[in-house]
Amino acid sequence: MAKRASKPAAHHSARFEGTKVAVLVPCYNEEAAIAKVVRDFRAALPQASVFVYDNNSTDRTVAVARAAGAEVYEEKHQGKGFVVRRMFTDVEADIYVLVDGDATYDAASAPKMIARLLEDRLDMVVANRMHRDQSAFRAGHVAGNRLLTGFVAAVFGPSFNDMLSGYRVFSRRFVKSFPLLSSGFEIETELTIHALELGLAVAEIDTPYYPRLKGSASKLNTWRDGLRILGTIAKLYRAERPLSLFGAVGIALGIASLGFAVPIFITYFETGLVPRLPTAVLSTGLMLLAFLSIAVGLILDTVTRGRREAKLFAYLLHRAPGEERRRG
Repeated sequence: MAKRASKPAAHHSARFEGTKVAVLVPCYNEEAAIAKVVRDFRAALPQASVFVYDNNSTDRTVAVARAAGAEVYEEKHQGKGFVVRRMFTDVEADIYVLVDGDATYDAASAPKMIARLLEDRLDMVVANRMHRDQSAFRAGHVAGNRLLTGFVAAVFGPSFNDMLSGYRVFSRRFVKSFPLLSSGFEIETELTIHALELGLAVAEIDTPYYPRLKGSASKLNTWRDGLRILGTIAKLYRAERPLSLFGAVGIALGIASLGFAVPIFITYFETGLVPRLPTAVLSTGLMLLAFLSIAVGLILDTVTRGRREAKLFAYLLHRAPGEERRRG
């Protein structure tokens, strides 16, 4: 097992003294690990408040987290997306640290991530998980992460090396302007695509990633959660790239229509007859659908542009990272 770092760099912590930092920990049945998570982050960020939001745990997660010194709340709607939405809504801070409650992430990296966000005036810093122990990361999860990350990069532009990382630091303006819609583990995908769509300033920092503690079990299901993430990407692609989607469908329908129509026109010019009337009707219908699909894409593209502008206006209502402290 890899050796875990325990002491944060003091010079990093000094750089954001006076900045209100909140550590957000969504939890579901993490009795074996939550105390360590709370203790480690309280040691790494002594000025921060640690909030644990329990999601209907059936073990002693709530009692253990409270005994470790965290502020504990509950979210009854099942799913990580619901929990993160509640935390983003309830908690007021200048900087937000989002981390899973399974003790696999390195708390000592948090000051470095926050310092990077403040120094470069970023909106999100993602921890790129560097696993030194094969038991920390299953091969299927590594392959799935790479596949999904590559797909998002191809559709939405260059992304992160670890798109599904659950360890992130956010500015207040990101958190308070993010229209979170996911309900489950696809939340990381939505966070990433939101940042890419608005062209927000982001960065990625390598951090250690550790295997779970003894007695702690992963809630992830490779195939189920992978399919849900792919579904989220498809929905977001439809919502954010409607002209590309419906335009491609329209072009495909148009090509199919022409494929049916060309032989009919050739026969008509040779004989003056249209012997395959059903095929002609099909070709006409496909062409009408092609124009309709492109028209829908154009209309939805205008709507999407309006929605994106509304998100940017909400984002611009908040000050840049560090400005709250300097102007306060």
